[in-house]
Amino acid sequence: MRAMAAHHHHDHGAAPGTDARPLAIALGLILGLMVGEVVAGIVASSLALLSDAAHMLTDAAALGLSLVALRLAARPAKGAMTYGLKRAEILSAQANGVTLLVLGALVIYEGARRLSSPPDVEAGLVLAVALAGVAVNLVASRVLAGASRRSLNVEGSFRHILTDLYAFAATAVAAVVILATGFDRADAIASLLVAALMLHAAYGLLRESGRVFLEAAPRGLDPEAIGMALASQPGVREVHDLHVWEVTSGFPALSAHVLVGVEVDCHVKRLELATLLRDQYAIEHTTLQVDHVGAPGPLTIEDVRGERPPPPRG
Repeated sequence: MRAMAAHHHHDHGAAPGTDARPLAIALGLILGLMVGEVVAGIVASSLALLSDAAHMLTDAAALGLSLVALRLAARPAKGAMTYGLKRAEILSAQANGVTLLVLGALVIYEGARRLSSPPDVEAGLVLAVALAGVAVNLVASRVLAGASRRSLNVEGSFRHILTDLYAFAATAVAAVVILATGFDRADAIASLLVAALMLHAAYGLLRESGRVFLEAAPRGLDPEAIGMALASQPGVREVHDLHVWEVTSGFPALSAHVLVGVEVDCHVKRLELATLLRDQYAIEHTTLQVDHVGAPGPLTIEDVRGERPPPPRG
């Protein structure tokens, strides 16, 4: 007797409106502060302020892309898009990481140039804007903390906001140093620190989005341990062709071919294994092919077409 492969599909992720409001509020706060930083940076000749404004532009892009991705990801699967557009957020996160990488490199170049020839900096104005930035980013991070952090985009935006807190703190310290000592190079040094934070955030986003696109097992899920857990269940003789991947952030999936003893009910065992995967590993999207030992393997396209080559002669 053979059992049919069973595919379990469940709804994943929050509704689009759940995170839209906090993202929109945070976006408005960041855009307002960014405009103020650009104006103040030009007036004060502060590269630290201008570099952080560039960083905040990527934060605004992250928030905007997150809003768009929420809408796209909510669309149902249709036609060739059998998973819908759930990876739209991963695409936006990767675009975000590339933007951060480029901006960070540009800020490093300009910061190095200003270290050798520092311009005059209006430290008082820089300090005022930096303190305002700390306050705005505290509010924005508080708002985003209430959104779903399972989304790579939302989590990336949240990390960017926290990074801005450190960046504004560095800018404020540079302004105090300039006011106290007249050491204008402190502004360029602060901009280099901001660039380092940008590159760190870029690396994190590119690494995590790359893992999803390469269909690596989600962090915290060990395929070998999962395979051993399945194989150790009563009646299970072998587990192979085990694949664990992530469709999008917070949406793990698994497929496997399981062989059981001839005395085991394949359908009952499949349900037991699916329950195990859901309860112990939080994997709800599973495709399990459960067969009796000695049964033919899964059908191939050659079987369906009658094109399987004859077995070799002895």
